[in-house]
Amino acid sequence: MYNPTIETLPIKELRKLQSERLVNLVNKVYEKVPFYKNSLDRHGVSPKDIQSINDIHKLPFTKKTDLRDQYPFGFLTLPEKDLARIHCSSGTTGKPTVVAYTKNDLDVFSEVVARSLAAAGAQPGMKMHNSYGYGLFTGGIGLHYGAEKLGMGVIPVSGGMTDRQINLLKDFQSEVICCTPSYAQTIAYELEKRGMTKEDINLKYAVLGAEPWTDSIRQDIENSLGVKATNIYGLSEVMGPGVSQEAYDEQGTGSYIWEDHFYPEIVDKHTGEPLPYGEEGVLVFTTLTKEAMPFLRYWTNDICSLSYEESKSRTHIKMGQIKGRADDMLIIRGVNLFHTQVEDVFKDYEELAPNYQLVVTKEGLMDCVEVRVETCEAFQKECRLPSDYELNESFSHEKLTFLTKKLQKNIKDSVGLSMKLSLKPYGKIPKSEGGKMQRIIDLRNT
Repeated sequence: MYNPTIETLPIKELRKLQSERLVNLVNKVYEKVPFYKNSLDRHGVSPKDIQSINDIHKLPFTKKTDLRDQYPFGFLTLPEKDLARIHCSSGTTGKPTVVAYTKNDLDVFSEVVARSLAAAGAQPGMKMHNSYGYGLFTGGIGLHYGAEKLGMGVIPVSGGMTDRQINLLKDFQSEVICCTPSYAQTIAYELEKRGMTKEDINLKYAVLGAEPWTDSIRQDIENSLGVKATNIYGLSEVMGPGVSQEAYDEQGTGSYIWEDHFYPEIVDKHTGEPLPYGEEGVLVFTTLTKEAMPFLRYWTNDICSLSYEESKSRTHIKMGQIKGRADDMLIIRGVNLFHTQVEDVFKDYEELAPNYQLVVTKEGLMDCVEVRVETCEAFQKECRLPSDYELNESFSHEKLTFLTKKLQKNIKDSVGLSMKLSLKPYGKIPKSEGGKMQRIIDLRNT
C-alpha cells in the first residue's frame, strides 16, 4: 500500500472525515460558486441542512450540461490567477468541459494515482511505460506525476506510433504499462506480427482504463503480454485517473474508490433515488477535497454497483465493473443493450479474437444491430481460410457458417435480441491507436 493509514482507516473514522469535508465543501461552494447558490436555493436546501455525509442525498445533482453552461470558469471557487493547471475533457459534442486545479489539487491527484499504481502491483524503482495521451486530456500527465510520486521511472511515450512503443518496451524493459485495454491489445497484435512474444519484453503489470472492458479482454491481454492486468478508473470532471483502482491480488472483485477524497453513490438513472449496495445504477461522485473546481453529486453516466468487503485488505468501498454508460446504452426494439453484454458471449469461443464492433442501422421502422467480430489466426489456419475471406454468395465455408449460427443463437439467448453476425479475418476491424476504442457505430441518423 502507498498510504496504509488512510487506505485501512476504520469505517467510523472514514465517515467522520467525510462528514467534516462535506460540510466544509457545501459552505464553500454556496459562498463562492453562484451556480451552486442558485441550485441549492432553487431546491430549498440550506448549507445548515447538511450536517453529515448522511445528508448528501439532500443535495442536487451536477450534470455535464451544467459544466458546459458554465463554460469555461463558472465553477471556480477562486481567482483564475491562483490556478496551477487547466485540463479539458475529450467531449465529442459542443464545448469541452473544463477542469482546473490548485497546487494542492495536483498533490491530491498525484497521491491517489500513487495509491492506485501501488494497488496495481507497481513498486518504487520500476519503470512505467505510459501510453496514455498527454495534453488537455488528464490521463497521461495524471499517471505521470502519480508514478513519479510513487518513486517510479516514467517513459512518457503517449499514444500512437505503435512501432516505436514496441521498440521502447523491448529496449527499456519497463515493468508496468498504462494505456487503454484496446491499445494493450493493439500492442500485443503488433508484437505477434513482428514474430515477437511476451518473453521479448519485461512487462509485469498493465494498468488499464478509460473504456469499459471485460474479463475476456483481461485474459487475452494477460496471456499475450505476460502481465497482471487491473482496471484504473477516473474521469476528468472528478479529478482524472486514480479515482478508483483494482488491486492486482483481488482481481475481479471490483475497484477501490479512495473515499477520503471522492464520495460515491449509486442512483436510479430515471429517478435519481439512491440505490442500496449491490444494485446497478448511475455512479455519482462528490469531490470532498478539490479546491479549484469541486462538484456536488456529479452524475457520471457510468453504470455499475458499489459494495463493501470486510475481508479485503482496504476499508474503502469497491465499485463493480462499468457495465456501460447510461447515455451509451442502446435501446433496440425495447431491449436495453450494452456492448459488453455481447462481448461477454465471446469469451467461451476459442475461435474468436477479442476485437469487435456493433453497427446499428435502421431498416424501415426497425432498429437493427450487426455484430462484427474477428476470428483468431489459429482458427483461420486450421480452416485454411484466406486472410481476406468474406462470407457471401461467392464464398462459403462449413465451419464459418456453423460458428456464425451458433454465435447468433447464443447472443439471442443471452441478450434477448436477434442480431446479424459478420465474421471478419484477424486484423480487419480497426484497432485502437492509443485512444478509446469505438465499439458502437450508430448509423441510424446518418
